[in-house]
Amino acid sequence: MTTYLRGCSAKLPESNGNKCYGCDCLEVYDWLNGLNSVSRHDLVEVRFKNTRKGFYRNVNRLTLEKGDVVAVESSPGHDLGTVSLHGELVLEQMKKYKVSPNDENLKKIYRKAKPADIDKWKEAISHEIPTMLKARQITESLDLNMKIGDVEYQGDNTKAIFYYISEERVDFRELIKILADEFRVRIEMRQVGARQEAGRIGGIGACGRQLCCSSWLTNFTSVSTNAARLQEISLNPQKLAGQCGKLKCCINYEVDVYNDAKKDFPDFSQVLETLEGPYYFQKADIFKKVVWYSAKQDCTLNMTSIKLDRVKEVMELNRNGKKPEKLLDIPDLVSGEQTTDGFFINQSISRFDEQEKAASRKKKRKRKKKNKSKESDNEN
Repeated sequence: MTTYLRGCSAKLPESNGNKCYGCDCLEVYDWLNGLNSVSRHDLVEVRFKNTRKGFYRNVNRLTLEKGDVVAVESSPGHDLGTVSLHGELVLEQMKKYKVSPNDENLKKIYRKAKPADIDKWKEAISHEIPTMLKARQITESLDLNMKIGDVEYQGDNTKAIFYYISEERVDFRELIKILADEFRVRIEMRQVGARQEAGRIGGIGACGRQLCCSSWLTNFTSVSTNAARLQEISLNPQKLAGQCGKLKCCINYEVDVYNDAKKDFPDFSQVLETLEGPYYFQKADIFKKVVWYSAKQDCTLNMTSIKLDRVKEVMELNRNGKKPEKLLDIPDLVSGEQTTDGFFINQSISRFDEQEKAASRKKKRKRKKKNKSKESDNEN
């Protein structure tokens, strides 16, 4: 029998020694697993609901493995979580989260979870969704400008954490009193942003994979439309926004690569002057090093694609007070060969219409032959 925990894909197989090989929320690959190495410390990383994690001391030197359900120190009482990482990699994770291994405030791991602890944990988890729905009704009745996004009960069912979203400061002192009287537990309110809420809830992104914020992304950096402009992405709000309503985090992933690739590119605000007339910049393919220019500044029709080296050459001539005869001074492009953007010049667009006309003529011939054969059969 398999029990699902914590509102995600976390599972607790009862027939497998009370181990939880749950979802991969902020999972860390243990590449030291299987090596006979002795840990120099007693620190363990424990994961709770969704993306919440913490570092604890294994003061009792318990033999712990990834997936073990453990009872840990909390305030008040104790909480239950699953071991997500142990060994030397815990120190690296603590550096990432800027937590000191010598911190005296690190809490302890009491024991491996007993069957009684598991049963109480399941009971606490079963209250989370009804509590969240009831809390939303209470906030609406108090006319508070906030949204209860999630509720997490402590493993011993003595405390509940309410995660809420609000764009302004909210006075929820009256709300805490009502919630405490209603659910008879200690109440803790935690404000989260839209990105953090998407990470807690999870989902599938436009790429078809699990959301980065719920799988591996831990630090949220600001995303601006300048990053999209640098990569020449269409500024369509519906495509640029993620499930959180903010700009997608993945827009920042390749910005550094584009910055490095653009180091050799000149300032395209300069107009290319030729004897044929001026040419204005329209767009550029950074990695192919191909640039498109047109004869009219506000018109993208009849664009000409040229290589970056030719652009620099024309710009250098203009700076010296000279103008080339043509923008394209490459004989190969005039002879009807393939241009850099993959299209053929000196080709007629009506060639596709001619193919359709030829196909329609063949159909008419076949119909005439069929009609003649039918008439001859009727005469016989």
